[in-house]
Amino acid sequence: MDKALKTMIDNMPEKTGKSLAEWKTILRAMSFSKHSEGVRYLKTEYHVTHGFANTIVSLSKEENTDTEDLVKSQYEGKAHLIPIYDALLEFVLSLGPDVKVTPKKGSVSIIRKWQFVLIKPATKTRIDLGLKLKDTPTSERLENSGPFGTMCTHRVKLSDVSEVDTELKAWIAEAYEKSV
Repeated sequence: MDKALKTMIDNMPEKTGKSLAEWKTILRAMSFSKHSEGVRYLKTEYHVTHGFANTIVSLSKEENTDTEDLVKSQYEGKAHLIPIYDALLEFVLSLGPDVKVTPKKGSVSIIRKWQFVLIKPATKTRIDLGLKLKDTPTSERLENSGPFGTMCTHRVKLSDVSEVDTELKAWIAEAYEKSV
């Protein structure tokens, strides 16, 4: 968290009459489809300045993004791919305490200092695993990044949990080691 944001949060009770946690509780009870509606509500109903209202709504939205729901929606109609995802996740988390899992709408980024793996349910029958392996030659299994473009250097197509094997784990570990 940057210093300015921390200062703003620390000053919030004095400047707005409530702590960030109290504001989040108020906003949880409301349902706004747009960011601007939440900002307008805080400004109108509580006379919060625009800067504080914008910060409160932004930080409340971050908290409400349920990462489990993001992953769950990726695998709707593709439940047979979940064991592959789980095996990949278990392995990448075993690489070190500095691994961060960041689910997005259509994929899950695995980050150390920067993204080194990307897990994407590409079709109803396949997960595409993107890897950042600069200077590693492609092979029949370790393909060019394809649709991942510059986000990854390589791609491995997975359709069965047995494909999360020693060879694949070695590539993932190599990508992890190169991401410092």
